[in-house]
Amino acid sequence: MSLIYQIGLTLIKNVGHITAKCLLDHFGTAEAIFAASEAQLMQVEGLSGLKANEILRTNALTVAAAQLEFLNKHQIEVLFYTEANYPQRLKDCYDAPVLLYYKGTASLNHSRIVSIVGSRRATSYGRMLCQQLVSLLQHYDVLVVSGLAHGIDIEAHRQSLAYKIPTIGVLGHGLDQIYPAVHRQTAGEMLKNGGLLTEFPLNTVPEKGNFPMRNRVIAGLADVVVVVESAIKGGSLITAGIAESYHRDVFAFPGRTTDQYSQGCNFLLKTNRAGLINEAKDLVYYMGWEAVQLVIPAIPTGIPVALSAAEIALVSLLQITPLGIDELGLKAGIQQHKLALHLLNLEMKGVLISLPGKIYQLI
Repeated sequence: MSLIYQIGLTLIKNVGHITAKCLLDHFGTAEAIFAASEAQLMQVEGLSGLKANEILRTNALTVAAAQLEFLNKHQIEVLFYTEANYPQRLKDCYDAPVLLYYKGTASLNHSRIVSIVGSRRATSYGRMLCQQLVSLLQHYDVLVVSGLAHGIDIEAHRQSLAYKIPTIGVLGHGLDQIYPAVHRQTAGEMLKNGGLLTEFPLNTVPEKGNFPMRNRVIAGLADVVVVVESAIKGGSLITAGIAESYHRDVFAFPGRTTDQYSQGCNFLLKTNRAGLINEAKDLVYYMGWEAVQLVIPAIPTGIPVALSAAEIALVSLLQITPLGIDELGLKAGIQQHKLALHLLNLEMKGVLISLPGKIYQLI
């Protein structure tokens, strides 16, 4: 029953997250707020008569009851600011949403969370950087967060799915729709290893003003925000700025000074608002993260094989599908002359075999 009041609190006109938190601090529960008289409401410091009238006259509970029926039917979880299931990192942010709607399987309190953001008009350079970053992160037990938008966002989600990394999409609308619609299939796959999260109630359309609000959730959920590509203006720089205000780590990949979609990253680096990472492994170095031991295939006798970090990366890629030597080198970020030696070592250890056409497959 308390859920109706919690949802209803966020549906009251002119009562935003800051005011809602003040009310909760004063009354203790959402239910108590709706039960309060005008005189009791006016005792809340900073609460205007207009807002008090909105609370007294609202039909928010009726709307909330209808929405709760949909949420239950579609197994959408409600995360309220005062409850234990609310993401702790985000709760520490001064302007965190009072309520979140979540559908998925991943923990929003994962031990390591990386938000990856960038231009909606990603270049081949940006997509390559994103792929290399996610490829390396598969070894570090992370959760990847982004915004399900075109460009770098959807690339981060799709690469995470490919490498079996849980990934969360933070939406700028209600969970009764997916925007952009072309990402519906990817969003569905994310529900199996990750999820979808929003502060917006049902029937909220993806209006332009929603996305800066969405960006603060992307920043607040994470330990670190990585800007892969960005023009000099855009949502990625907004997210980076918010992350900085939350005292989160922010990193960016540099680009050529003549490239439009590297100007934002170069600006962050020039103004010391982001740390420079030239390659994916720089990120985990600066974060001080240790790689997580993977389950490595055994030689035919069943004796485990001792592998180097580079060999582990190659084995992980081949666990998904056999790959050619050029694609292996690109995805693993290993130079060709070093790659050949690593592959030869893996063959000698009985971990993989070489097929015609320089295709490699695990035994």
